[in-house]
Amino acid sequence: MIDSVIRYSATITAGGLMLPEARKVAALLQTNPTQADWVKAICADNLLQKNTPATSTRQANLLRARFGTLPKAALKLIASGSQEAAAQLVFAACIKHSTLIADFMRSVVAGHVRRMDEAIARREWDIFLSECAARDPAVESWTASTRTKLFQVIVSMLVDARYLESNRTLKLRTPSLHPEVRALLKHHGEDALIDTLELRP
Repeated sequence: MIDSVIRYSATITAGGLMLPEARKVAALLQTNPTQADWVKAICADNLLQKNTPATSTRQANLLRARFGTLPKAALKLIASGSQEAAAQLVFAACIKHSTLIADFMRSVVAGHVRRMDEAIARREWDIFLSECAARDPAVESWTASTRTKLFQVIVSMLVDARYLESNRTLKLRTPSLHPEVRALLKHHGEDALIDTLELRP
């Protein structure tokens, strides 16, 4: 059940799963960097290999905020675990960090799986946003380009996390949570997050 009082954010337009960058940021965070260390790594050393310090800072800060929602033990698996496990944990962080993504998973993606639908239709994003606007009127002010970008970012995440076959077909895949990811989240009491990742009602 989705709460009746919610505040949604469009900040995820700053980046999708960004797995290569996420691994680097997770490795950096494992060193418990000071703010000076963080700025040096992201801006001076250009850890993420971006064209401008502003882009590096924006993406690194978003990833750090996402990872702050997960148990600290997740950083090691993101930084050096298998690609599948790392991608699932980064996506788990996205769900924890963004109510918009979490509600889309529970309302749209899980609903499709329960009904055994083959694919997600683009129009369902518009319907979903209308429902979001009923809970948070600020959503009404999002421009058409922002709405389109949000859909593109979420679809990209779902493809990278292996919930969709491609961003062209939008065909659903059967989700399978990596054993290490499941064990880590279970150990830290993240049962609700596991349910969302496994598309349970």
